[in-house]
Amino acid sequence: MSYEVVLQNKYYLRELVESLSLKDSLDQISYQGTIGLSIPASFPGIEPGQEIRISGVPYNGANGGVTSGGKMVPLLHPGVVWDCSSTLKQTKRMTVTVYDRTIYLAKSEDEYLFPSGGTAAQRLRKYAADWGIPLDTVPDTKTKLKKAVYRPQTLYNMILSDLKETVKAGGDMYIPRMTPAGLTLFKIGSNKVVWKLEQLEEATQTRTLEGTVTRVKVIGAEDRGDNAPSKVLAVASGETANYGVLQRIMQDENVKTAGAAKKFAESMLTGQQQSYTVTCIDLNTIRAGDKVNFNGLNLIVTSVSHELGVPGHMTLELATINDVKRRYFLDL
Repeated sequence: MSYEVVLQNKYYLRELVESLSLKDSLDQISYQGTIGLSIPASFPGIEPGQEIRISGVPYNGANGGVTSGGKMVPLLHPGVVWDCSSTLKQTKRMTVTVYDRTIYLAKSEDEYLFPSGGTAAQRLRKYAADWGIPLDTVPDTKTKLKKAVYRPQTLYNMILSDLKETVKAGGDMYIPRMTPAGLTLFKIGSNKVVWKLEQLEEATQTRTLEGTVTRVKVIGAEDRGDNAPSKVLAVASGETANYGVLQRIMQDENVKTAGAAKKFAESMLTGQQQSYTVTCIDLNTIRAGDKVNFNGLNLIVTSVSHELGVPGHMTLELATINDVKRRYFLDL
């Protein structure tokens, strides 16, 4: 098989693997793997907390799927065994759930106080330093953030808040991603290799008005008392003729002028929402947040489920970059 599972950096489990899958989503920080194993009596055992990695030969569409003698690359590394479930009949079988090590940011809570002026990248370095998480090269997110007081919550929620504020202030969209070199921030859609999805098994398109916003009213953040209406800073209208009035009222303490409020309101307008579900031959290096080409459209992967094999299969959820921005970063 063109995949390898290595436990504790010394036990090569390839011959024991019966099934192998990977799942990634913009809704979660950690890459998840599920491994089905047939365990011989002589095997020393697998325990939660142990180090594990999953590697594979990258797909090569020009040569029947994989390159002859192709080199393995890490797919989920560094990883940690999280759950183990075993059954014993004639043969012992085990299902192992593993995550990359960003799982510790999703499961750990703390408090932080950040002054204004720092960036999401600078804050990520602080979280990583405090929790002993190695860093890969972290891009400069540039956007200066306001003061933040984070009471007890997961570190992942804090990172997500920093990244959402970056986008709301006009910055680029980033997600945390673990690489073999350490934790980094990946800019949505910035992957160098953009795969064209072909050899489809099934494709579904969904269109809906759920989430559509055709009018936005921005109000001031100051308290005007119980007897006075909120001050309206700006109103922007979009496709009301096509879809009717679907209004959202927005408030942001950083938006104080009419010009800024108008720009803010216009950025919140959304049209008809579209999403795609595609099942096709597996491209095993695709992650959530990557850009792919489907049916002539450049779309962003919002979730992907890889069923690894030769050939493998994958199911992707896709959306336009504007829908990703509204759905995952602007909370619309």
